[in-house]
Amino acid sequence: MTSRHAAVPRPRAARHARTLRAHGVLRAIALGVAAVVVFGASGVAAVAAKLNGNMDKVDVSALVNPMPEASTEPDPDDPNAGQAVNILILGSDQRDGENGTIGGEVAGMRSDTAMVLHIAADRSRVELVSIPRDSLVEIPSCTMTNGKTTRATEGMFNTAFATGWDNGGDMTSAAACTINTVQHNTGVTIDHFVVVDFAGFQQMVTSIGGVPMCIPNDMTSKLAGLSLKAGFQTLDGPTALAYARARKGEGVGDGSDTNRIGNQQKLIAAMVREVLSRDVLTSPQKLLSFLSAATSSLTTDTAMSITNMTGLAYNLRTIDSGNIKFMTIPFAPAKSDPNRVEWTSEADTVWSNLANDVPALGGTPQASPTTTAPVPAATTPAPGTTEAPPVTPTPTETKDAGKEAFSVDDTTDVC
Repeated sequence: MTSRHAAVPRPRAARHARTLRAHGVLRAIALGVAAVVVFGASGVAAVAAKLNGNMDKVDVSALVNPMPEASTEPDPDDPNAGQAVNILILGSDQRDGENGTIGGEVAGMRSDTAMVLHIAADRSRVELVSIPRDSLVEIPSCTMTNGKTTRATEGMFNTAFATGWDNGGDMTSAAACTINTVQHNTGVTIDHFVVVDFAGFQQMVTSIGGVPMCIPNDMTSKLAGLSLKAGFQTLDGPTALAYARARKGEGVGDGSDTNRIGNQQKLIAAMVREVLSRDVLTSPQKLLSFLSAATSSLTTDTAMSITNMTGLAYNLRTIDSGNIKFMTIPFAPAKSDPNRVEWTSEADTVWSNLANDVPALGGTPQASPTTTAPVPAATTPAPGTTEAPPVTPTPTETKDAGKEAFSVDDTTDVC
């Protein structure tokens, strides 16, 4: 077992990487950021029991391989107080019921979206690290709820979830095998997990009245049901889901899963900005609508209660939006297969930093502004002087989502 603080070994190239048919979507990433900001910001205690009842809970504790214990005893009133928290967020590609209506009927369950959400112990940072589904990693032996045990192997990261589902037949086995795979390859202890499906993500977007975004070019994807014109758009629930799922089509990108990750990150950053800028936090009706949509789409571990979420989020109420950051784990084309990726040496640093609760890319979190800089007064040229030539505006600095780390405050597209 990889030590939480040890150097992470590089995954060996897979000889028989399993290819899974699926359409990843970031169903859960929205919850990971927005719920962290929203829970506890208003009086949610009155509806806590209802919301708790919305969530499906599974106990994975007996199937997850142990990691080093924290050195401090948890606060009984707030189990997360003073401790870093790592939540594995997964997007489910389940295609039955309402999800089958949205995504098309397909047997089984897959997870093509995975992100580790790291919340710093001092609550000054939230970092979301995307894991490409095509990453070649070591998949450890996993025990299922039915007693079956799989052999350790190597393959695509999202094989872990499918292995658990195919052999155990339930979400508990699938989630536990994925958690074990993350911990084995990163050395990061996973404290909780969240799984969200197609319908839930769509409902969350609808509950906040849509997501304003800059669409830099026309985008069309028949497979995802996407048709967007360039310019500022407000994406409704179905359109946001189509945008998150789109991988192939005109103006969508290069057709790769890693390109789709960038679009997903931009969408969730826009969702966070919308939640922060509107009255979702202060309007009981909007807050209840959002939380009802979010929790009704969730499967979580038994320890992820509304009370737990509320205490965690309350301590994040003053976080600077510039310290909510997105990144993709550093990767390169796999030497064994150009259609797969492997993590680079820079990934070791990111995982080690998260395990030790320091900024993933180094540096110091920015402080919340306390004063507003004065606006320079307009000046009139003195008599006999020539008016200064107009200043050429500085081009807007943009970040390449999916390839570069960026914060909620950063610009990723210009319209």
